[in-house]
Amino acid sequence: MATMSRAIMARSRITFRHGFLLLLGAALQSAIMNVPGNAQAAGPSSFPSPGGKAGIAAQGPGPTIVPKDLSELRIEPGDLLSVSVYDASEFTSSYRVDPAGNLTIPLCGKVNVRGLTLPEAAQRLETAFKDSQVLTQPQVNVDVQQYAGHYVTVTGEVNSPGRVSVISPTKLGEILAESGGLTPLAGARIKIRHGADDTAPEEEFPYSRSQGDRETASIVVRPGDSVIVPRAGIVYVLGAVNKPGGYVMQEDGKLNVAEALALSGGTVLQANTGGLRVIRRKPDGTVLDFPLSYNGIAKGSQTPLVLQAQDIVYVPMSKVKATFSSATGILSSAASAAIVAR
Repeated sequence: MATMSRAIMARSRITFRHGFLLLLGAALQSAIMNVPGNAQAAGPSSFPSPGGKAGIAAQGPGPTIVPKDLSELRIEPGDLLSVSVYDASEFTSSYRVDPAGNLTIPLCGKVNVRGLTLPEAAQRLETAFKDSQVLTQPQVNVDVQQYAGHYVTVTGEVNSPGRVSVISPTKLGEILAESGGLTPLAGARIKIRHGADDTAPEEEFPYSRSQGDRETASIVVRPGDSVIVPRAGIVYVLGAVNKPGGYVMQEDGKLNVAEALALSGGTVLQANTGGLRVIRRKPDGTVLDFPLSYNGIAKGSQTPLVLQAQDIVYVPMSKVKATFSSATGILSSAASAAIVAR
């Protein structure tokens, strides 16, 4: 009797477990059926492999500026380099370039790679391994793992002077565009100083607003360089003209007397056009006074004088007043003249 009771109880437990499993399976099936379609499709693949797009996003964004030509990239202090040495894993690692431009390689010491391209750096490391008798036939590959902050400093007549972030040689036109372009007072030449040394010599390049892209297409600026945009020369037109003031020598920095008078709106009716003068101060402080004939220039019998920066074109009101207008007084008047940008 006891044996029969135990058998009945065991059969009851099995039936209960079977029923419980059936209920649990039905509940799970219902839950799965109620999951949205896109979640079902994702399933385990919602955790993407590192090679997938989601895997890349999980690693964070890459560098915002990527050099167009890695072969022109020069190594600078602060760069983190990935050095791979074939069949010598003990030397394969990441190395930071110190402020002096050196990599500290085990058993080789300091190896200077500043200013080298990646292939040149790999070749120098191979030479270092050979010279240190660490490896007989080293095969080294160098890559950039992290770029340090490199800048080109832009000053002068640009709309947004300051630093432009670059990590590779960049065309001058792109640097100027990143600086907001030139102001109306920019001159016709641009200076570039290579390196961080303020005493280094400067190179000058002509620049025209109409031909700017063509002229800067072959000019390359490197990280650490400085770009200086000087102000254009100013020519002053004073006296009996409609709009006296200072005028910027734009359009390649060339301006003659006739063009300067046209910019000032021409002479007034009471002007003594026969007493036209150009006052020029030389670097040594002496002053030159050029008498000109406006009528001769207008008729074509006299070639308009080509002006230089800081020249003063003076048109007297009458012959009487012209007699009492000294060159010194005219120079004083130019100091308070307003500058007009075309």
